[in-house]
Amino acid sequence: MKTITTTAQLAEFCADCAKFDYVTIDTEFLRERTYYSKLCLIQMAHPGEGEEGAVLVDVLEDGLELDPLYELFQNESVTKVFHAARQDLEIFFVDRQVFPKPFFDTQVAAMVCGFGEQVGYETLVRKIAKQQLDKSSRFTDWSQRPLSDKQKTYALGDVTHLREIYEFLAKKLKQTNRTSWVEEEVEILTNPETYNSDPNSAWRRVKTRSNSRRFLATVQALAKFREEYAQTRNVPRNRVFKDDALMEVAATRPKAVNDLGKSRMLLREARKGQIAEGILEAVKQADAIPNDDLPVIAKVKQRPQGSEGLADLLRVLLKAKAEEAGVAQKLIANASELDDIAAGVGGDHVFRGWRSEVFGNDAKDLCEGKIALSASGSSVKIVRI
Repeated sequence: MKTITTTAQLAEFCADCAKFDYVTIDTEFLRERTYYSKLCLIQMAHPGEGEEGAVLVDVLEDGLELDPLYELFQNESVTKVFHAARQDLEIFFVDRQVFPKPFFDTQVAAMVCGFGEQVGYETLVRKIAKQQLDKSSRFTDWSQRPLSDKQKTYALGDVTHLREIYEFLAKKLKQTNRTSWVEEEVEILTNPETYNSDPNSAWRRVKTRSNSRRFLATVQALAKFREEYAQTRNVPRNRVFKDDALMEVAATRPKAVNDLGKSRMLLREARKGQIAEGILEAVKQADAIPNDDLPVIAKVKQRPQGSEGLADLLRVLLKAKAEEAGVAQKLIANASELDDIAAGVGGDHVFRGWRSEVFGNDAKDLCEGKIALSASGSSVKIVRI
């Protein structure tokens, strides 16, 4: 097992990768104690023969720079292959504002090819590569050195088997003319907005039940402070204070440090120092907002009566069309989107791109009464009216 420890070695391997059509990539990282993922290891493999085709890149080695990898990311003659790539791409984007081009996600491709919802790598290895993975090293501390042989074997398995999986899925997509479907789906993964942690929007992750506009303004201010504090110091937002503590503070609206001492939910560290000062300042800012400028609670869209039955029919249609096309149902539409389509209030993306071909056109016809559904043995048959 070859481990790269210098920039020169990485440059040499990336130059080798540039000779091939694709390279498989994976990462090992930690995020339990930080806001941003701490990259610990990169695994890479190209389709060349022998052990030289797969390496581990020890990013924790002093002096090792990732510039050669980022150059490879921009080489459009080499497809960069990942599995379930969102967290991997976030690491590279946060580090250097770079996305790999072109990019292929085997999890997305597997869903398009009928392997089910959010199919795991281990499943694809078993079904396509006909191998078994030892997952016992999955949750080890990848920041500790030296890495054991068991850890290295596990890590390399994430890219060596991926070569066979990619080639199988790419071939199947080409045979079924669905390559563009995957390209359409992975666009969101290479959109910078996907990884934009804007403190001003942090409050949207907090589940609130109160209809009080002042309460919501306080939630917004507290969530913004927490996000900024967590980003600046690279600590998990829950280490600053958790959502239940945020809700408690928004309800009690403390005015002084002594008031924070009465909290049941705040951690001891949040009742003093900079966190305490930030909490009190956030509450003060929310209190200073004029009534007319307070945020308005978004009204829940009222779906018309009778749409529930149509939504149920859409679910039946979706199941039938997904099975016919061999595509995971949730990749086409989720339950909420079906409810919106039935009520005529959303779900527009279902009527665009490949989804319209597989499901959207028939869904529209069903809503307009142009088709009906009938049982045909154990399957569902579409009847044109």
